[in-house]
Amino acid sequence: MCGIVAIVGKKPVSQAIYDALTILQHRGQDAAGIVTYGEGGLHVRKSTGLVRDVFHQRHMLRLTGNIGIGHIRYPTAGGSQPFEAQPFYVNSPYGICLAHNGNLTNYDELAELLTRQDRRHLNTGSDSEVLLNVFAHEIQNSADGRPVPEQIFDAVEAVHRRCRGGYAVVALVIGHGVVAFRDPNGIRPLIMGEKETEAGTEYMVASESVALNVLQFGKIRDVRPGEAVFIDKDGNFFSHDYSGETRNSPCIFEFVYFARPDSIIDNLSVYKARLRMGEQLAGKIVREWPDHDIDVVIPIPDTSRTSAVQVAYHLGVKYREGFIKNRYIGRTFIMPGQAERALSVRRKLNAIDLEFRNKNVLLVDDSIVRGTTSRQIIKLAREAGARKVYFASAAPPVRYPNVYGIDMPAASELIANGRSTEEIQEIIGADRLIYLDLHGLIRSVRHDNSDIREFDTSCFSGEYVTGDVTKEYLLELAQERNDHAKVLRNASLHELAGLDIIDDDEQEAGAGGDEESMSDPGTAVGM
Repeated sequence: MCGIVAIVGKKPVSQAIYDALTILQHRGQDAAGIVTYGEGGLHVRKSTGLVRDVFHQRHMLRLTGNIGIGHIRYPTAGGSQPFEAQPFYVNSPYGICLAHNGNLTNYDELAELLTRQDRRHLNTGSDSEVLLNVFAHEIQNSADGRPVPEQIFDAVEAVHRRCRGGYAVVALVIGHGVVAFRDPNGIRPLIMGEKETEAGTEYMVASESVALNVLQFGKIRDVRPGEAVFIDKDGNFFSHDYSGETRNSPCIFEFVYFARPDSIIDNLSVYKARLRMGEQLAGKIVREWPDHDIDVVIPIPDTSRTSAVQVAYHLGVKYREGFIKNRYIGRTFIMPGQAERALSVRRKLNAIDLEFRNKNVLLVDDSIVRGTTSRQIIKLAREAGARKVYFASAAPPVRYPNVYGIDMPAASELIANGRSTEEIQEIIGADRLIYLDLHGLIRSVRHDNSDIREFDTSCFSGEYVTGDVTKEYLLELAQERNDHAKVLRNASLHELAGLDIIDDDEQEAGAGGDEESMSDPGTAVGM
């Protein structure tokens, strides 16, 4: 899962893009990047790390221009190295920079066709680079001279025909404007807004509405499945609906975990959805365990708080904050590697003993994916003196890999895969385990938008909306992207790059080698 943003403004946009990326930081903590364009040419800064660590004052001063795009990365494909940071760039045609959220399920096929048939070179193992080259190839075929909106939309239509999977994209066509589009199934979110200024209308596209809100852009609407929008450098707005088949199937895990509660996705409030998840979960507890002996409900901060409040209310028991969170530790789910996740739990959470001592505690979490965090948290609760520790998940069991941009590639790493609730309960060490049912989750999320008939629930149901995910594909994906494979790949890349023996300034220069590759005649590139 990643976060993307694009702004076409009437004044320099680098600070606004920086602010938007900090707002979207929860969507990825591996790398960040900004590209801007103005009279001084093209300017870029990208590297691994949090937004606040990647961009210093000297970088911001060089990111001039009234048009730009930004990206924060959470790696699913590729590695965790500076040269994997986005936006990516190709110099033909026109010069195009692209940032992408999602995952292409036909990456291997596309990569082969690009190199063999389209005569394009790929520098990384990222599907985002593949998507960029497909778009660049198609716009080169459709445009003659200065690209007009119809030619850009033809290129996006071709991208949809060639690419499969879930993706939301922003692209800067240098000297012409910004393109944004969403996959035909609407799996990954994308929303657009506008702001009226004395100089004219400014436009913004982002992964979540909260970025628009904080920067005071009024919401226009969500980008429709398959739709492409183009905002030229003068601020003229154009849009085009995909002529092929579309279906609105947003990823339901956005509402469970990834999105901020103050976001609205496809006209659905994440906050209200999580409230109703708590109501549905409480209802299941009452039905299946009417004589429960729960003394207190305690959330696992932060994502589950909204649901936990409703669980406590409907059960008629106390709600307490039993864990204090160190906010300087990243989200454990998106940390690469099981060892890092396990170690980070104790660094991130500390129990308040008096809320646990001699009590029967119901811990509520948003979901259970690998089970590592749940097991560690239950252990913390017992050490704090809990008499019994019950555990509730505001989502169904995660039994299947997610292939559309969430790091759940290997079924063997999912604790619920092939196991019953009782078996999972024993592994994580709970006295009782309760999951929300899938139909309850769907009812919770869909409540306010009857236009949405279905969601991508693949990680819960094993049903993949793109229809092209086979057992062979899942097996290959698991072998390539499981935690062990990532550790080996990143260790190899780390050794080849020699990053373990250079200081921070030199590493910037090394990353800048990738940045400098954006340079072409007539453009200025700043680090």
